[in-house]
Amino acid sequence: MKRFYYGRQHKGMRGAMISFIVFFVVVMLFCAGIDSASQKAKREQKAGLENAVWRSITQYYAIEGRYPESLEVLKTEYGLQYDSEEFFVDYQVYGANLMPDVMILERT
Repeated sequence: MKRFYYGRQHKGMRGAMISFIVFFVVVMLFCAGIDSASQKAKREQKAGLENAVWRSITQYYAIEGRYPESLEVLKTEYGLQYDSEEFFVDYQVYGANLMPDVMILERT
């Protein structure tokens, strides 16, 4: 006789399936959280680079009285640094007295 018996003792296949589904959901939520944090960090890096580029352009204009003729000038003379493997900076100059057109793109 089974003392303190309250129902089936073996969960069987149903219990294993529920455990697997719960585990799978937890893993998927973890992966989604990691991906979201990674995308947020990338957006913040891009915003920081945009600020640094415009700050360097403004500083150059304030000191020199004209806009820099290339991005290389900002890199060498004003110490602008960025990860060129992660971002592409398109720097178009239309004249010494016209503000340059700057576009920053993420590389994939």
